[in-house]
Amino acid sequence: MSQKKLVIYLGLILSICAQWIILKFSGITLHTPWNAVAPGVAIFGAAFLLSWAAELAQFEIPEALAISFLAFIAVLPEYAVDAYFAWEAAKDPQYIHYATANMTGANRLLIGMGWATVIFAYYFRSKKTKVVLPKTSRIDLMALTLATLYCFIIPIKGTLTYWDSIVLLSIFALYIFKQSQTHHAEPEVEGPVAVLAKLPRGRRIFVTVLLFFISGFTIFIAAEPFAEGLLESGRRFGVEEFILVQWLAPLASESPEFIVAIIFALNKKPTASLSTLVSSKVNQWTLLVGMLPLIYSFSAGQILPMGLDARQSEEILLTVAQSFFAIAVIANLSISLWEALILFGLFATQLFFTSGAVRHVYAYVYIGLAFLLLLTQKENRRGLYAVMRETFTLSAKH
Repeated sequence: MSQKKLVIYLGLILSICAQWIILKFSGITLHTPWNAVAPGVAIFGAAFLLSWAAELAQFEIPEALAISFLAFIAVLPEYAVDAYFAWEAAKDPQYIHYATANMTGANRLLIGMGWATVIFAYYFRSKKTKVVLPKTSRIDLMALTLATLYCFIIPIKGTLTYWDSIVLLSIFALYIFKQSQTHHAEPEVEGPVAVLAKLPRGRRIFVTVLLFFISGFTIFIAAEPFAEGLLESGRRFGVEEFILVQWLAPLASESPEFIVAIIFALNKKPTASLSTLVSSKVNQWTLLVGMLPLIYSFSAGQILPMGLDARQSEEILLTVAQSFFAIAVIANLSISLWEALILFGLFATQLFFTSGAVRHVYAYVYIGLAFLLLLTQKENRRGLYAVMRETFTLSAKH
């Protein structure tokens, strides 16, 4: 790509982001459906900038850490929405329902729809039926396994407490530390990123930071209006508010990372695509869940547990069970088209049932399939064993 084409391309993407920034701060009120369309288009543009920034960042830091940083920025809208619900929950207990609904919905969407969509998009583009993760993804798998095993106790005790925060945030800190220790190698890039990569190092770093800032800022100010616009449309159709908060709002807030991942997949970069969503899952399953009790207690002005009712405990159990199955799937550092179809099928069909009994059935199905996969597939079993061995070895050293 020539520099002239880069300027045109970059100008177009920036204008897509700028239209919402201007609308947001001009005080103009948009009506349905434009109150969802305008910020949604801005998020789409910001996702392109974010993917470019992540690729450029790999010239300065390890790829795994760059992907983690990308995932963190992309998931910021979800953090903002759930943090708001947790803060309000200290004043109005019904918001605990919204906080847990949003958190469980976001986590299940990420695996059931996000991971599967990446495989589908890559198959559509290349006709290949498997995506292989890099060896550095063992770090993601380690953190995801530790968090998932721990989270099995949350629905049993029926509360979210500051002890949960300490454990989950410690896992996240260990995860980031391990990512920072991975091997650093300059990436092979193409398109707009290839042109930007030729800039002198100082300018390239400046452009990288600027792209991260513009995309992050755009996503942050567009996420809530986008979610509210979708919620307003949902209410018009008489959809239950719990369902709106659990599925529609997370779908809006998860859209940046979904778009980034799909862009990578369609550009035949499936490893970066899936790695982004796996890292996002680690972020949400550790940092997002871990911050909820802290924000709740800070809003209340004292250390308090977030009490969970039967439905909330069932939703968390189902989310933990899905994570356990997902770990079994990628334990061999790969995921096939058939495995993606199973992930998507189980996720999509559960949306049609709302009873607690059915949620328990799906949870047991996930757990049963996980054990079946680990027992019958030697590579998956060995992969998970290797991850756990490295984890406990690391703990012994420290």
